[in-house]
Amino acid sequence: MLKYVFYSVFIFGIYGAGILVYNEFSQGNICPKLLNIPACYIILACLVIPFLAHVFKKDNIIYFTGTGIAWSIAFYGSIMQISGVIECPKTSAGIPMCYISFAIFTLLIVLKIKEFKKVK
Repeated sequence: MLKYVFYSVFIFGIYGAGILVYNEFSQGNICPKLLNIPACYIILACLVIPFLAHVFKKDNIIYFTGTGIAWSIAFYGSIMQISGVIECPKTSAGIPMCYISFAIFTLLIVLKIKEFKKVK
């Protein structure tokens, strides 16, 4: 069951980030920049790499590095969104996507810790 939750969260995240990356690439100025790189590019990479590490049962360091970097970016983005410093892209319902990213990466980290404890 845990396996399907992992896959569902990853697919949801990759799909959402993929749409943002496509829009950023085709229209520009959709995502906030980090070191002049659109944050959605980094978030997509931080979803795909841990997903592959999870599927191919690679070292947990790869998984936690990717999800940890993205969690930090999403946390920072959420704080900056709340404080009004930056404007995160929003869903059609008006929910800032940095909040969704924060929730996704928190869930992925918690699920991996749960899986790790279950194996022991």
